[in-house]
Amino acid sequence: MCEETHGIGRRALFVTGAAAALTLGPVSFAAADDGQDQETRTVSGTLPPGCPDFVYVPVEVPAGVREIKVAYTYDRPGVPAGTTGNALDIGLFDQHGTDLGGKGFRGWSGGARTEFFVRADDATPGYLPGPVGAGTWYVALGPYTVAPQGLSYELTITLTYGEPGTPVRPVYPPSRAKGRGRDWYRGDCHLHSWYSDGRRTPAEIAALARAAGLDFINSSEHNTHSAHAHWADQAGDDLLIMLGEEVTTRNGHVVALGTDPGTFVDWRYRARDNRFGHFAHRIHKAGGLVVPAHPHATCVGCAWKFGFGEADAVEVWNGPYTPDDEVALSAWDATLVASVRDNRQWLPAMGNSDAHRDPDAVGMPQTVVLADDLSRAAVQAGLRAGRSYIAESKNVTLNFTATGGRGERAGIGERLAVAPDTPVTVRLAASGVPRCTVRFVTDEGVLLTSDPLPVAGSGVVEWRTTPSYAAYVRAEVRHETAAGPVPGALAALTNPIFLGR
Repeated sequence: MCEETHGIGRRALFVTGAAAALTLGPVSFAAADDGQDQETRTVSGTLPPGCPDFVYVPVEVPAGVREIKVAYTYDRPGVPAGTTGNALDIGLFDQHGTDLGGKGFRGWSGGARTEFFVRADDATPGYLPGPVGAGTWYVALGPYTVAPQGLSYELTITLTYGEPGTPVRPVYPPSRAKGRGRDWYRGDCHLHSWYSDGRRTPAEIAALARAAGLDFINSSEHNTHSAHAHWADQAGDDLLIMLGEEVTTRNGHVVALGTDPGTFVDWRYRARDNRFGHFAHRIHKAGGLVVPAHPHATCVGCAWKFGFGEADAVEVWNGPYTPDDEVALSAWDATLVASVRDNRQWLPAMGNSDAHRDPDAVGMPQTVVLADDLSRAAVQAGLRAGRSYIAESKNVTLNFTATGGRGERAGIGERLAVAPDTPVTVRLAASGVPRCTVRFVTDEGVLLTSDPLPVAGSGVVEWRTTPSYAAYVRAEVRHETAAGPVPGALAALTNPIFLGR
């Protein structure tokens, strides 16, 4: 075993501090000797506060390596109240390099694991199996937060020599399930397995999805597509499994929803770098939707700061309903007003569970979309058009319509194209929402609040208006609350119906 120390001096930080990344000195291994099975190097260093977002440790890998294994530790000193402590993420790039775009990407586990391995026939969840080619590999360190005392780390890199195993050929789930023709389908498009920082296997998630009444789900691991090849066995006539990624940047997270199998989307940039548009285009080119996730979440780096110009939908409800969801809902409603004012495309809302582990409930909430069939293309088309509502569980069903004086009719995500002074009847039929209150929300605000629905949970609420009075109407179904004027948590939420030509 050989030990090395990596220091980052003040001059190095001065030169590279404006960049997104810093590359340290290389870790070298000698060419394999006959009969040598394994060789290990240990390196250590300290990252100061204000260091770059990503620090790369080059590893010179000789020919004849069967497996590369990396383990790491770092210190967690006490910090004053209100000050962030140390958190260090980790990943791996191969001899193809660390250039933005991910040509050399071999895996990312964030802070979920303390060690990982890669070889031709297998890899730790979060990492991609494949040959360990000769050349310069890179251990990628991501200092998520750094304590005032700095962040001291130690890396242990082990190369195992020998004949490589047989590479694994990936098998992906089909892009279509049997379905029920044109119908309302239930889905949860933000889920995490043990292929990132979740604790459930794909099989466990699929079982929970079926129990939650879901028809489709989307694989969305943090900053890795390594799970794509592990979902095929869980798909079936009753469950469509789409593939994607949660692109987890330092300025917000975005779900790449339903991309082509094997698509990787890079995350190593901030809003100030003006790079997101390129990677949003990559998601679209790969057949996926761009869905900013939990845009007003309060965790470090979670709030969305890239704008919504490239987005196809936005996640306004993430897991159990909380105050940041209420803020996201209000901010989304403001985008509807702007779309009416500027006569431009509007942004549909989605809800997903973001479930990681017990007791996180898969399908709480779920997005219910009107699609022509149960296929990736049809579900995406319904989501993009906003023909959808969000429900807290499979027990909740909504039917929301607007009808004109001559029988003209529009549903969720559609436009009732009638004259400005035409009387319009807005109607919501709801079930599975006992003692909940219905609110009709327009560009002016909440214009109708119903009495609580019966204990049986079903009821109908109607309201009359005109397009000149309401440019759009959307429905909220809320639980009872004991906080006076503060509205209760959502039980369901619809996308709007637009009124007028």
